[in-house]
Order: sequence, then C-alpha cells, then structure tokens
Amino acid sequence: MNIELIKQKITDLNVCVIIPTYNNQHTLKRVIDGVLELTNNILIVNDGSTDTTTSILKNYQNINQIHFPKNKGKGMALRKGFKQAISLEYDFAITIDSDGQHFPSDIPNFINELEQNKGKDLLIIGARNMNHESVPGKSSFGNKFSNFWFWIETGIKLKDTQSGFRLYPLNVIKNLKFYTTKFEFEIEVIVKSAWKDVEVKNIPIQVLYDESERVSHFRPFKDFTRISILNTWLVFLTGIYYFPRRLFRNIKKKGLKKFFVEDLLGSNDSPKKKALSIALGTFIGFSPLWGFHTFLVLTLAIFLKLNKAISFAFSNVSLPPFIPFIIFASLELGQWILGEKISYSIEEMIANFEAFKHLKTYLVGSFTLASIGAFVFGFIGYIFFSFSNKKNMAVKND
Repeated sequence: MNIELIKQKITDLNVCVIIPTYNNQHTLKRVIDGVLELTNNILIVNDGSTDTTTSILKNYQNINQIHFPKNKGKGMALRKGFKQAISLEYDFAITIDSDGQHFPSDIPNFINELEQNKGKDLLIIGARNMNHESVPGKSSFGNKFSNFWFWIETGIKLKDTQSGFRLYPLNVIKNLKFYTTKFEFEIEVIVKSAWKDVEVKNIPIQVLYDESERVSHFRPFKDFTRISILNTWLVFLTGIYYFPRRLFRNIKKKGLKKFFVEDLLGSNDSPKKKALSIALGTFIGFSPLWGFHTFLVLTLAIFLKLNKAISFAFSNVSLPPFIPFIIFASLELGQWILGEKISYSIEEMIANFEAFKHLKTYLVGSFTLASIGAFVFGFIGYIFFSFSNKKNMAVKND
C-alpha cells in the first residue's frame, strides 16, 4: 500500500474520517493513530465519556473534536459528526468505531472503491467476516436479523448492515431527516439513503473482537426493542411510499405495455417461478389475514421477485362468495388437527359467521388449508407450465 498515494486520494476526493467514541479508553489511541497514518482529516465525537477518554484526546489538539457533556447515543454522535463535516465542506465521511474491532488499514479499500465509482452517490458498508472465531454469536444473529429487514425495506441484499465502518455521501445525508439517536440510527440512515437511490454496497473488511479490551455499549433488550420499532415503521413506509414510488418509476421508464408484459405477466418467467407465484397467491388467499390479502400478496411477490399478476390472481380464491366455504373447510381441518368437535352449520356461517367463536380452531385450520392449497395448486401449476414450455419449444424447433 502506497500511503502517500492514499493520502492524496483522500484529499482529492475530499473525504474525512469521523470517530465516535464512548468509554473506549483501551483502544481509542490505537484507532486514532492508525487513522492519522493516512489522513489528518479527522473529526472525533466524544459522546460524554466518563473514563480517561478526555485526557487521551488532550494529546490530539490538532484534531477537530466535539465533546458532549453527557452521553447522547451513537446516533446523535454520528449526526453531530456529519453536521460538522458538512459545515467543513467535506464531500464524504468514513466512520470507524473506536472499540478496536475495525482496522484503520482498511480505509484505502473504501477510498479505492469510491474512486472507481466517482460521480455516483455511493454508501459503502464494511462487511465483516461474521464466521470469524472472535465474533460473538449474538452479533452474528443480530446482523442476519438486520440484513433481512434491510432487504424487506429496500430490496437490496447485503452481507453486513450493522458494521459501523462505513463511507457516507454527505451531499445526500445533509438533505435527509432523521429521528433516531441510538444504535438504530445506523439502520435508519442506510434505508433512507437507499430510498434516495444511493447505491448501498458492501466491501470486505477485517474484524477483531478482543474481549479483554473491547467495551460494547449495546443493550440487548432496550436497543433490540428500539431497532424492532424502527423496522416496523420503515416497513410501513415501504408499503405506502417506497414501493409505490418505485412502481411508478418503472412504469414511466418502460412504458405501460412493456411494464405489463415484463413485470406483471413475466412472460419469460420459468415454470418454477410461476408455480411459486401460484403457491404464494393461494396461501395468502386461504390465510385468515382478511383485509390485507392484496397488500400482502403484492408486497411479498415484489420482495420475493415472483410473478405479481399470477400471485394476485390466485389470492382471489377468497372472493366473497367463497368465504363461507373457506371458513367451513378451515374449521373442519382445525377440529381434525386439535381433536375437537364443534357444533355449527354452514347456514350459520353464512348468516352470522359463528365460526369466529372458535378462533383457535379456525386459525389452525386456516393456515393448514393455506399450506395444503399452496402446495397442491403450486404443484399443478408447475406441471402445467413445464408441459406448456416443452410444447412451445417443440413448435419453435419445427
């Protein structure tokens, strides 16, 4: 690695490094010194540390520092760091944790990736090797959980969405409105950036969890609850804003006819994809999630990249005339599975939906019926489309 060349690239690309820190006295100096080997464009945000952090930072008077009198949370420290970096007219900011898990020597990887994508709005997240022997099991699980919800909210699949080693485009960040202040901020910022058409991607980085010197401030119950609440809100916004907007843009870009053929009908879809689309639609249609069938089937079809038109069509197995019969079949299955016997008639269900007095039986039977229906209709669909494809290929060959 040519350090002088990297230093020049950091200057030319107008990048700074933000180091948020809270009670990391054992590793802070090592991280700062490592970054100083590559650049002096550093902003340190001391988030109300109560250990010897303040004394350590007195030895770095030439570095731009922000000190909170009390701890406000990592999200607030990053937000303050971004605001300061923007006021100093930097274009990009690399954030690196001060707990020693990240290696400043990986910064050139971010710079080289940025240089190769010059002119793009790019947000880069360092992907840790979560199978590394030093990575705690709870961190690996939390990362998978976060990756899943990020995919649900943006349609983007990443290997690591929780790493604090990142590069942010400040020209985008300055126009976003944020509400979170703790660890969940790092989820909010990447989701909202993706919604603004920023390219979010991973690059591999090194990681080290040395429990003898590392201090983690993540509170499993409180912070996991905060993250779950945030994800619930972001999924809601995804349904009413992000995907409708993306749908409209796709229609505008392709034209209505091309969009209908390619995106809705999926004329080139494989028999497997069409069969899975039938299975999804049938499962949702038979499920007891009344009032949400259309929203769920279209949302899941988009996320799972299935055929939306087919999924929607088969979700209509629950049209009003069929509802009493679906409930009847669900109750019969529920009784059989639970070993119960309920007295009712189909006339009662048509008149006043008496079945809902036996909610547990109905729910068990309903999801069982949905699963059976999805398998049967999906399997039949697969056979049909496979046969149709072979027949069409034979006609083309003739």
